Amino acid sequence: MKWFSLRSPLVLIGVGLLGLFIGVSYGIVYGANTFDDAERKVFFVSNGERFDEIVDSLEAQGIIRNRAMFEFVAMLFGGTSSLKVGKYIFESGASNAHIFQTLRSGEGNQLIHVTVLEGTFARTQARIFARAVGVDSSRFIEQVYDSSFARSLGVEASSLEGYLLPETYAFTWQQDERQIIRALFGEFEDFFADSLHQRADEMGMTVHEVVTLASIVEGEAILNEERPIISGVYHNRLRRGMRLEADPTIQFILPDGPRRLLYADLEVDNPYNTYRYRGLPPGPVNNPGKASIIAALYPAQHDYLYFVANGKGGHWFSRSYAEHSKYVQMYRRDRARSRSAQK
Repeated sequence: MKWFSLRSPLVLIGVGLLGLFIGVSYGIVYGANTFDDAERKVFFVSNGERFDEIVDSLEAQGIIRNRAMFEFVAMLFGGTSSLKVGKYIFESGASNAHIFQTLRSGEGNQLIHVTVLEGTFARTQARIFARAVGVDSSRFIEQVYDSSFARSLGVEASSLEGYLLPETYAFTWQQDERQIIRALFGEFEDFFADSLHQRADEMGMTVHEVVTLASIVEGEAILNEERPIISGVYHNRLRRGMRLEADPTIQFILPDGPRRLLYADLEVDNPYNTYRYRGLPPGPVNNPGKASIIAALYPAQHDYLYFVANGKGGHWFSRSYAEHSKYVQMYRRDRARSRSAQK
């Protein structure tokens, strides 16, 4: 059929259009999304976000040049219903195909490192994780204070307060609250090994009592070298049947704490108030670090029964109330001088 020829204008036009279509399509799929304002951009996909909301965010942040092109790529690669929750980092020049496939596979999901400091309350940890990894802080607290959840982990207590070991952790964006709590508790379990259980038995203490005392030591100590000394003070008071009179137990029950304590705070009728009730409180008053747990198990041997801050980060320790009263007066005098100098 001689009317057909590769040199025919119609054929040439068709080939040209096909080549143009392929070129445009290739550019849409694999062309670079160049960022004008940064070399890389961080992007979050949160639980419950719809595809159109994710695309809105990609466009608003300048990660994609054109939403219609990105939506075309999404359809080309098989749909939009399974983008993975997470934190992602995209480099300038990333293609629509790379961005979409990364979000669909979740392979680029970044680990987020979170440091939890010693002595934090569970409610403080909830705020830390809410800011860092986007958890629901209310659900985090609910799980910490779920006694059945605590028992499922082998903790015979009303909550997991005290067992959420301070450390640096790595989680993904909006990781499940229970998974995070399990990770913190898992660190505690790994640390509180058989040798520490044996030591607790030698001291005649349960693990819960050790953690409770450690939390009080944590709340009082600033200098590491003083932790065993402070622990020794509380062990001495417990042996003598004295009230512990520990400020951290008051801070725990304050709805607006931690803050400077008032005399009225010491009168609050609460089983955690060690100014009113003898012995250890019902449970930990914060989440102590490893050093304070060790100090609770290995207290310094001495005769001290009292201590007061010396204004320099440490404490004065004393054996009698009379000696303690002198140090209290010194502390108040030094504090008054400091205030006067600041005026």
